[in-house]
Amino acid sequence: MVRTLCKFVLFLIAFSIAVVLAPGQSSSGPIPSQSHTSEIIRLATTTIRMINAPEADQGAAVDAKHLYAIDNSVIAKYDKEDEQLVAIWDCGEACPIEHLNSCFAEDGELWCANSNYSETPMASSIERFTVANLSHIGSHSLGIMDEGSLTWFDRYEGGWLAGFAHYDGEDGGLAYKGHRSTGVVTFDAQWRRTGGWMLPNSVLDRLAPDAASGGQVGPDGLLYILGHDKPEMYVLAKPKMGPKLVHLATLEIPLERAPYLESIDETACSSKLKFRRSRFFIRMGFRFANSDCARF
Repeated sequence: MVRTLCKFVLFLIAFSIAVVLAPGQSSSGPIPSQSHTSEIIRLATTTIRMINAPEADQGAAVDAKHLYAIDNSVIAKYDKEDEQLVAIWDCGEACPIEHLNSCFAEDGELWCANSNYSETPMASSIERFTVANLSHIGSHSLGIMDEGSLTWFDRYEGGWLAGFAHYDGEDGGLAYKGHRSTGVVTFDAQWRRTGGWMLPNSVLDRLAPDAASGGQVGPDGLLYILGHDKPEMYVLAKPKMGPKLVHLATLEIPLERAPYLESIDETACSSKLKFRRSRFFIRMGFRFANSDCARF
């Protein structure tokens, strides 16, 4: 979904630089074990850099030298050092790619989640571009899916882990499904469904009336997702039993409102878009010992 807030700025956030733990916890020690029945930890973060990216309405991606700011049918390539625009792909008003929502860079390609938002029924596709000159090189249509509108995806166990959105109201929503039908789904390498989970109520309550807008499994084996409007990131574990993910922690983003987030490189994360490959996940690994949780 497009939001007008923070429209022209891509924020870098170093989650590992300044962390404020919940009362009674030590910032120098490991994060304590969590279960789905225990209190959800809240952590604070610190903004360390801001980059102008007028195209960054929907998503961002990163490789070693460049940032890629993403709008519905526009991708802009920026140099990470001098922040200058290097190249731009603009599909135009009649473009069949209507709503690029997030992308990630891998092996010289951009992999992007696209949907027909705000049309219904909901349909989605995977779009691929070269990072060298932003040429479109491939498309895989998922077609109409009961799971909802694709907002993010990541590699997982030889296949894919993907987030699908449902919304309250008539703007992209369905009369018989609201935001609580938002979920996380697993697929094999050919995009055949193999499983999935619903989000916990503690997260769904915070996402309303929208859905999760970005997600990734970190090196610590936990899933990090974001919503649309609240300046928060949610840390989730896989349940040992049942269909509902376990909410371990909420990360507070130091912005008045942060519609989107996305990590930018190995040392920082950016708010504004969906996150990818941040050292945050390495430095801030959660540990838990109870039998209710499992890592992805």
